[in-house]
This record gives sequence, C-alpha cells and structure tokens, in this order.
Amino acid sequence: MGVARGDERGTTERVLTLLGLLQQRRVWTGPELADRLRVTARTVRRDVERLRTLGYPVHASQGVGGGYQLGSGQDLPPLLLDDEEAIATAVSLLAGAGGGGGGGGAPPPPPPGHPPRRGARPPRPRGRGRATTRGGGGA
Repeated sequence: MGVARGDERGTTERVLTLLGLLQQRRVWTGPELADRLRVTARTVRRDVERLRTLGYPVHASQGVGGGYQLGSGQDLPPLLLDDEEAIATAVSLLAGAGGGGGGGGAPPPPPPGHPPRRGARPPRPRGRGRATTRGGGGA
C-alpha cells in the first residue's frame, strides 16, 4: 500500500504543477507540458482530465497554434506563486498598507500605553527581498 500512496502523492504534485504551468502562460502544447513535467504526452492528457474532473476549465485545441489553455471562470483555483512572485506580492501588499517596502504610507499608531514613535524606521530587508524593495532585480 505504501507504493500506491507514493504514486498518488507524485500524481497530486504533478497535477498541481500542471495547474501552475497553465496559469503562467496562455497556451501550452502537449509536448511542452510533457517535457516540463518529465512525463509522456499520454500522462499530460490524463492529468488534464483530472483537472477537468475537479472543475477546472482546461480547453484543448489541435493543429498549428493549438494546445492546452486554462479557461476563465468562477471556479479558477487560488494563485500558485513561486518564491520571487510571493516576495513581490508581499512587498506590494505591505507597501499598499503603509507597512514599509517604500510605499510611503504613514506607520500605524502605537499600541495603547506606549509612547509615540519618532523617527522609527522599519528594519532593512535582507537577502532577495532587498532587491525587490529597490524596484529592480538582482544583478
């Protein structure tokens, strides 16, 4: 039974990866998806069918310019973000809420019973986040 669970987990991870790929680009060909997922075109077709069974609108078209496409609709999944997209989203949300990241918003008021902060600045971001808050990529 342990082998079946491992296969199931592998399938689940692969289908979630497929879903993420379909969100990244408008159209993917079967061979492109098979190459990215390191599976056969037949497995891609099965995984697309799994997504459809779960209610995700995946459209397929044949011929030149054809491929798989995630359709629009109210049943779309939550966003799947890679590390860089997640950092950029978090920095944008903090900036929009006035929580730092160069957004220029006012800091939140001090908690009751604490003196007001004067000239307090948020700590400088570390690592990959620093390049993101400066508005540019790495090198």
